[in-house]
Amino acid sequence: MNTLVVELGARSYPIHVGDGLLERSDLIAPTLPGKDVLIVTNETVGPLYLDRLRKGLTEQRVETLVLPDGEAFKTLTTFSQVVDALLEHRFSRDCALIALGGGVIGDIAGFAAASYQRGVAFVQVPTTLLAQVDSSVGGKTGVNHALGKNMIGAFHQPGAVVADTATLATLADRELSAGLAEVIKYGLICDQTFFGWLEQNIERLLARDSTALTYAVNRSCEIKAQIVSADEHETGHRVLLNLGHTFGHAIENALGYGEWLHGEAVGAGLSIAARLSTRHQWMSDEDTQRVDHLLVHAGLPTTLPGDVSPSRLLDLMKLDKKVVGGAVRLILLKGIGQAFITADFDHELVLDILEHQT
Repeated sequence: MNTLVVELGARSYPIHVGDGLLERSDLIAPTLPGKDVLIVTNETVGPLYLDRLRKGLTEQRVETLVLPDGEAFKTLTTFSQVVDALLEHRFSRDCALIALGGGVIGDIAGFAAASYQRGVAFVQVPTTLLAQVDSSVGGKTGVNHALGKNMIGAFHQPGAVVADTATLATLADRELSAGLAEVIKYGLICDQTFFGWLEQNIERLLARDSTALTYAVNRSCEIKAQIVSADEHETGHRVLLNLGHTFGHAIENALGYGEWLHGEAVGAGLSIAARLSTRHQWMSDEDTQRVDHLLVHAGLPTTLPGDVSPSRLLDLMKLDKKVVGGAVRLILLKGIGQAFITADFDHELVLDILEHQT
């Protein structure tokens, strides 16, 4: 097991990464302020791992809530189901929630923890690659709105993140590829060496080689922990973690949440960001080709779905949380490992790239 720390003063917390951690109650119990625990999971993950997680929590009163699986259920209605469960079991302010599942479960349970009685404890137990490397770390919680992704939520840090890499063995191939989009993103943002390692080891990752996956999760979490520690509430450098996401969120919204997985939309967004960077002559053609080659090799789309209009995507991009004073800001690249944020880009070039990205 490897343990990293997100340094946030009194709210600092560990990220534990390793094989076989689900039953390690010693990693979770110290973060629980009282005896009452609600495990929130979904109908896919629950049958696989719920009993194993519960087995270690012998000193707690454990209740469970099994939600439907999928991005389509990341709504205020589902959030209310979590709050209903907490109230029905008469949980007080010293209760805790444990999110067992992927990013959707982590976001919903985390938002419920942030809101219930103005904030209670929670622990992230991510079971997908995307959740282990990205959504479980950093304290972003929330749900989608029909007009925009993640528009309703709060910052609420977990007490711990317990990433059991053994759970990746049961992950669908499509979900594994979706998680790789976020892993690739970290290399593009600030670590050219890591990006090169991914190019050399993509086959091992796709084959679920335990050593390769553990390294990828560890390095991704290291990068995110460093960025979050320096900018918890995304007022500066943390914005770079949204590379590819302005385009990706617009794609998800345009298609209807759940049609494409989040990581698939991010993969296409990374390709668009790379192409736009090259068209502005900020990044070389060779680097953009490397980005596309790795994305394709990882099983990710680099083109837009044919039934989404570029003009519709541009409209949806204006709903992005990085919009300031009505101006859309994008994270673009000066090279692999050199991301930056700018509002100084050619909107006509964006439209042209989108029109040729189908």
